[in-house]
Amino acid sequence: MLRLRVETYSGYKADERPLRFTLGERRYEVREVLDQWYGPHDTWFRVRADDGCCYVLRHRSFANVDFWTLEAYRK
Repeated sequence: MLRLRVETYSGYKADERPLRFTLGERRYEVREVLDQWYGPHDTWFRVRADDGCCYVLRHRSFANVDFWTLEAYRK
């Protein structure tokens, strides 16, 4: 299992959008946020990274739980 770490921009709120993320040992720069949507406890981001691929990242923030997951990948 690859470990996911996400660095975010925090403007008027914490973890407003991802700036870069690391999967395993590889670091990706987010070039563009293509879409963003919200669930009851999640914020989802569809991003294009510097490798040209699209990724869907989910940020879960509820009670004392705060983590990111990679939900989808497309070349």
